[in-house]
Amino acid sequence: MGIPVIAGLGTAQPPAAMQDELWTGFFAGHFQGNTRALAERIFANSGVTRRQAAVNPLLEDVSEWPTERRMRRYQVEALPLGKEAVSRALTAAGLDAADVGLFIVCSCTGYATPGLDILLARDLGMSPSTQRMFVGHMGCYAALPGLGAASDFVTARGRPALLLCAELTSLHIQPPGARVDTQQIVSHALFSDAAVAAVVVPGGRGYALREVTSVTDTSTADHMTWDVTDTGFRMGLSPKVPQVLSRHVQTLVDELLARHGCTRSDVDGWAVHPGGPRILNVVERELALPPDGLAASRGTLAEHGNCSSPTVLLILDRLWRTEPSPPRWVVMLAFGPGLTLYAVLLERVG
Repeated sequence: MGIPVIAGLGTAQPPAAMQDELWTGFFAGHFQGNTRALAERIFANSGVTRRQAAVNPLLEDVSEWPTERRMRRYQVEALPLGKEAVSRALTAAGLDAADVGLFIVCSCTGYATPGLDILLARDLGMSPSTQRMFVGHMGCYAALPGLGAASDFVTARGRPALLLCAELTSLHIQPPGARVDTQQIVSHALFSDAAVAAVVVPGGRGYALREVTSVTDTSTADHMTWDVTDTGFRMGLSPKVPQVLSRHVQTLVDELLARHGCTRSDVDGWAVHPGGPRILNVVERELALPPDGLAASRGTLAEHGNCSSPTVLLILDRLWRTEPSPPRWVVMLAFGPGLTLYAVLLERVG
């Protein structure tokens, strides 16, 4: 059997809004008193120029909605986005939906049964024998264990696997509070919506999945949280997260590369999840990357915000379209609850 290879990516995003328009048109009135001045600074320094929203707060304020209403809206908005991303990925890989042996869906922003995996498998014409896996509440790093599961299936079964990451963070704007909540301001300034699909096949042209690896620092489990509340899902994001990354990222990356006879200097493509500007600055410093090493990550943050699980796949798509040729070696890095760091090593083949 051939090595597992990412043979096609497909992206889909709702309409965009400029960051300054979101601030002046909604969030400037959402935050009050001293909180407003702090929020304005955080929005201005977020690294985000524009982002996408299935439920645009300039048009529709969901901040007081109960969770049930948000979950119903999730199904309405996520299904067409997922269908578009999957269709594009299958076309890029030259496959039909009926060829898919395993369909993995990652999402932490909406839940329903039957879920996106069942509804999309039905609507796109996947085989009744297609196996499905739903990955929830892993947050921003979910795409990488998703790729790991797809890779393992392809290796074991010799059949294609399909991964879809779909997030609608715009559904979880929280009600304005009486107290200053910096963590909530940061999440409102960064997060965005997207769906990205990846097709993994046994051999061929694309990006070979050489290894998926991770490290979890459970002593800092409270640094990143995602709580289900009566008014949607609420983000908890400690300012100490960059410190934890600085302790672990260099060892994780260097040991991964060493197992494949590589060093950081061999890597010509970095897809690092932009949890925010500070996250990227820490990774750049700890890995001693060149000034343009994280250009794709910073560009994605600026144009699309932090879309949670699809974001690293958006960055990989950006690297894949690099002219005149895509990078040979790519390291994907993402971080999330746990506190967990995931890394994937890719090599362009074919």
